[in-house]
Amino acid sequence: MTQIKYLILASRQGKIRLMKWYAPYTPKEKSKIVKELPPLILSRKPKMCNIIEYSDDKVVYRRYASLYFICGITPGVDNELLTLEVIHRYVETMDSYFGNVCELDIIFNFSKAYDILDEMLMCDGSITESSKRDVLQHIHAMDTMENTDSVERVLS
Repeated sequence: MTQIKYLILASRQGKIRLMKWYAPYTPKEKSKIVKELPPLILSRKPKMCNIIEYSDDKVVYRRYASLYFICGITPGVDNELLTLEVIHRYVETMDSYFGNVCELDIIFNFSKAYDILDEMLMCDGSITESSKRDVLQHIHAMDTMENTDSVERVLS
């Protein structure tokens, strides 16, 4: 069972597009991670291993198009390959929802990107749902409720 400590999405320029914390970090620790980790990963060559050690964490990352998906996990406890699979499943689910997800989808629809992530991972960073179909059903149901709510507000 993998428990992710944090997930950070960074652009090729090092800009943070999304971050979610699943372990208790102080604001100072979070700031340090966000400041140091993306440049460290961006400086690595494409053929290098996607797993590195950083501070007390093991970091698993993967690049999709112009985004780096970065996860911190506990070394020796969590499964690196399962973490790569979680990243891949998250990207596949967003691809299905947005229709070939890109950086702009995340910038302009970050709340949906967080909703999809929240459907997949519990607040402690463990996997809650691995089925892309089930996650998308929940997200579409939320969309339907939001749209119904909006229509009711306009009509009243």
